[in-house]
Amino acid sequence: MAQSVRLTSLAHGGGCGCKLAPAVLRDIMAQMPAAAAFPDLMVGTESSDDAAVWRLNDSQALVATTDFFMPVVDDPYDFGRIAATNALSDVYAMGASPILALAIVGMPVAKLDADAIGRILAGGAAVCAAAGVPVAGGHSIDSVEPIYGLVALGLVHPDRVLTNRGGRPGDVLILTKPLGVGVLSAALKQGKLEPGGYEALIASTTQLNVLGRELPEMAGVHAVTDVTGFGLIGHALEMAQGARLVAEIRAEAAPLLSGVERLAQAGVVTGASGRNWASYGEHVFQPDDLAGWRRDLLTDPQTSGGLLVAAAPDAAEAVLSAARDLGFRHAAVVGRLAEPGPGQAPGVSLT
Repeated sequence: MAQSVRLTSLAHGGGCGCKLAPAVLRDIMAQMPAAAAFPDLMVGTESSDDAAVWRLNDSQALVATTDFFMPVVDDPYDFGRIAATNALSDVYAMGASPILALAIVGMPVAKLDADAIGRILAGGAAVCAAAGVPVAGGHSIDSVEPIYGLVALGLVHPDRVLTNRGGRPGDVLILTKPLGVGVLSAALKQGKLEPGGYEALIASTTQLNVLGRELPEMAGVHAVTDVTGFGLIGHALEMAQGARLVAEIRAEAAPLLSGVERLAQAGVVTGASGRNWASYGEHVFQPDDLAGWRRDLLTDPQTSGGLLVAAAPDAAEAVLSAARDLGFRHAAVVGRLAEPGPGQAPGVSLT
């Protein structure tokens, strides 16, 4: 059977917009048992970080993560590339270098032929090859909706692990990729995405966050996370709460993918954007004159988004320069971390 069905038509959601809403996930994770009995577990579930970290010895720590989702685009090869890039991002966000991947595959075999499924896997394998790692195995099931992703493993020195909770007052916040992936994917589903918009979507979502493995060697870098399904505000909130600080985000400073502002102003938005705001809006201060479409972009789910880096002010230019040298030409300072004011709880403040 030739592939005649659109991949996105087989799924109720797509990309990182499929993630459970932050509030739902928080309630579920609250039931997880503590991992204090494992002294070599350096990073677990307690901090909403990007990956788990296990100390192997004095010079090596294993970074382990898994990420998978339903199609955000219709081309099988592009879907595989995006999903693999997104999964490896969690390893880079911890300051590690990936070493190995395993494939997670769930496909509606009655609706997709073997060629289309093979192209999904080939796309993922191509990204892993570009990252210098093999796809060494995996697991597959027959599922109602198409699902693809990776288990990704990496290595980092135990003293150089970067988490999302190490930010310090006065740190600047640097975002390495422009926002708007959710808006562009919504426009694609609605038949409103122009060819240039699709090219921008693919270029952004398949760009490996290799900057992450360089950051542990840079003085003044204190915290890192990748911006994915919870949007810029959601991941900045995790960073702020982890450090017991306030993330002051300049709404207009966040770079946007080409065409996104026009689409957002026209009302193209994902359902996940609203769910994100409903989950964490109580922890966010927003000015009365902030346009609704602008807030939607700050909560827009980013499939395979960029890194959010907290760095000392005197380290910011070095981080930006390194990012741009690696092809992240839209990297920009989007805010800073500050001490909470009197009576103010850790959270996000939009300006």
